[in-house]
Amino acid sequence: MLARMRYALFLLTALALSGAEYPKPIDGDWVVRDFRFHAGEVLPELHLHYTTVGKPTGEPVLILHGTNGSGASQLTPQFAGQLFGEGQPLDATKYYVILPDAIGAGKSSKPSDGLRAKFPKYNYDDMVRGQYRLLSEHLGVRHLRVVIGNSMGGMQVWMWGEMYPDFMDVLVPMASEPSAMGGRNWMMRRMVVDAIRNDPEWRDGNYEKQPAAFRAAQAFYGIATSGGALALYTAFATGEKADKELDRRLSQTGGADANDVLYQMDGSRDYDPSRDLEKIRARVLAINSADDERNPPELGLMEAAMKRIKNGRYVLIPVGPDTRGHGTTGNAKLWKQYLTEELSPLTSQAAK
Repeated sequence: MLARMRYALFLLTALALSGAEYPKPIDGDWVVRDFRFHAGEVLPELHLHYTTVGKPTGEPVLILHGTNGSGASQLTPQFAGQLFGEGQPLDATKYYVILPDAIGAGKSSKPSDGLRAKFPKYNYDDMVRGQYRLLSEHLGVRHLRVVIGNSMGGMQVWMWGEMYPDFMDVLVPMASEPSAMGGRNWMMRRMVVDAIRNDPEWRDGNYEKQPAAFRAAQAFYGIATSGGALALYTAFATGEKADKELDRRLSQTGGADANDVLYQMDGSRDYDPSRDLEKIRARVLAINSADDERNPPELGLMEAAMKRIKNGRYVLIPVGPDTRGHGTTGNAKLWKQYLTEELSPLTSQAAK
């Protein structure tokens, strides 16, 4: 009961602080019976939670969250407040915005619900199939105007375009690349996974309190892979200020669960949409930030991938006072003009 009250307060606070008013978010839940995961494991009841904004009669839009996030976590002034209001790019009086909690996150089924380390091992394919079933079997959606996602959600947008190529008009993957999970991105994730598993307090997932190494690993991962070098230095330009911020992060005890995060990180291990980019039929608007620590533009991976997309556009947001590294695209004011252009009738007609 307390958790639900906190969740409701979060929704109300997010709406009250938003840059623009939009219809009240509505929660929903659906249970999938005998969901089979990619490795053959079966969960008798897979609970999928979701949030919607707008009426089901509007044009459907799917928005996918990042690792350790949720659908509701995107109801912020910087994101929803820039997109869902009247006259904004995803005006919720015209669009039906669907924000699902991915398998393993939010209020959908996850290890911390009780199964702990006995929860089926999932990957991004399982997540996307769960999202598709939620839309097609429960919500009755037959076609999406646009699929948008940040970070993990952005990676899954690429997969949506390959797995269900005729299901949407536009794909907007952000803070992501359509390439194999590797390099620093995977090394950092692997370090979090190993830090949890190698902590004696983890006890094969049956811990009584969150393992101490988990907290340190989370802080390390957050600083190393998000925030932006310019923004972090501007905010914490002295050793004293930096120490104070690090101490604050290390002292945080609420929120994430070690088993949940372990599964989320490990679930990205086999991500690699690079093999099937030619299957994408929707228009693609790919957006990254020049200071993204996990998807550094100097690798040239995006330019190579976009050459294989039939109808695609790549936007690289330059480093500036409002960029936050990997977290930059959570601020929709930096890119919403490109979304408006992509959804305009003239752009839609030209692509046909």
